[in-house]
Amino acid sequence: MTRATRAVIDLAALQHNLRMAQQAAGKAKVMAIIKANAYGHGLLPVANALAHADAFGVATLEEAIQLRSAGIRKPITLLEGFTQQDDVAVIAEQELDVVIHQPLQITLLEHHRGKPIMLWLKIDTGMHRLGFNPADVAVNYEQLCRISSVQQPIRWFTHLANADDRADPYTVGQLVLFQTTVQAIAQNTATMTSVANSAGILAWPESHGDWVRPGIMLYGVSPFIDSSAMTHDLKPVMTLHSALMAINQRRKGERIGYSGCYVCPEDMLVGVVAIGYGDGYPRHAKTGTPVLVNGQRVPLIGRVSMDMIMVDLRSQPQAKIGDPVILWGQGLAVEEIARHADTIGYQLLCGVTTRVPYEYR
Repeated sequence: MTRATRAVIDLAALQHNLRMAQQAAGKAKVMAIIKANAYGHGLLPVANALAHADAFGVATLEEAIQLRSAGIRKPITLLEGFTQQDDVAVIAEQELDVVIHQPLQITLLEHHRGKPIMLWLKIDTGMHRLGFNPADVAVNYEQLCRISSVQQPIRWFTHLANADDRADPYTVGQLVLFQTTVQAIAQNTATMTSVANSAGILAWPESHGDWVRPGIMLYGVSPFIDSSAMTHDLKPVMTLHSALMAINQRRKGERIGYSGCYVCPEDMLVGVVAIGYGDGYPRHAKTGTPVLVNGQRVPLIGRVSMDMIMVDLRSQPQAKIGDPVILWGQGLAVEEIARHADTIGYQLLCGVTTRVPYEYR
C-alpha cells in the first residue's frame, strides 16, 4: 500500500455503544440500525460485531438479503417496506419483518399467497415522510387484520422528527398522538410498539416502548444538536487516517490551492495530506477545520482537492513526511468536522468512498 489513507473501525467501541443503548433502553428490545452499509462502517462486519442486538434494521431488500446470505438469522426489519409484488415473495421467503406505510402495500399483501409476514404498521405522527395518517389508521389496520398472509398481532411504529432538540416540544406531541392512536385502535389487543431512535433512547424515556432503534449512537456520534458523544459515554467507531505526503516552505503573500483563497500571512510551513473529496473528506470543509497531525491540532487551509488537503504546520516545525494524520475519529469528533463543513456527521461517515481501505480491529 503506497497511500496511507485508511479507515480504522473499532469493533470494541461499537460493542460498547450497543451496551450504552441497551442500558438506556431498560427492558426494551434493541433493533440495531445498520442501513446504508452500517452508516459507512461495513454491513457484515458491523452485523457480526453486534451479535447481542435483538434484531437489525435495514433500508433496502438488498441489504437484508446480504445479511441472510451471510448466515445471519436474527430478525431483520425492512424499514422502507416494498412497492413491488415480486418483492413480497422474497420478503416472505427470507423471513423478513417489514414496515407498512402506504395503501399500495396493503393491496400487494392481499395478493400474496406465500408464508405469512410480520408487519410494523407505521403511523405518521409528524415526520410527514412515510406513514399512514392517524385518521386513516383504523381502516388500514382492519384491512391488514383480514389478510391471511399477515402475521398477527400487527406491531406499531412511528419515527421522531425533532428528538435531537431536547427543548423542542414537538416530540411530546408526536408521542401523545402515537399513544392515543394505538390505544384507540388496538385497545386490549396484545401488541408491540417501536418509536425511539438514538435521541429518543437517550433523552425521551417515554418513547422507549417495546423496541428501540439505535442508529447513529452505535457509531459513536451524539444524536443531539447541543452535546458531544463523550457526554453520553459513546466511543467513536471510525477513525479516518492519512499521513503527510509533502511539506513545503511558503512565503508571505503566496496563495494556496485552487482559486488561491488562502493567502499565507507570513513565511510558513504548509503540509500536504493524502486525502480529499475523492475519499469522502468534505469538499466544503472551511479553512480552520481542525486536523490532527502527530496528535496535535492544526488548521486546514485552502480548498479541499480531490486527493489532497493542505494544513498549516506553523505549530509543528518538526513535522516530517509520513507523520500520521487523523481527519476524524479518535481524538477528533466527526461532529466537529461536520460543523465546519456545514453538514452532519451521518453524511461524513456514510460518504467515505470505496477507494479507502478499511481495517477492522
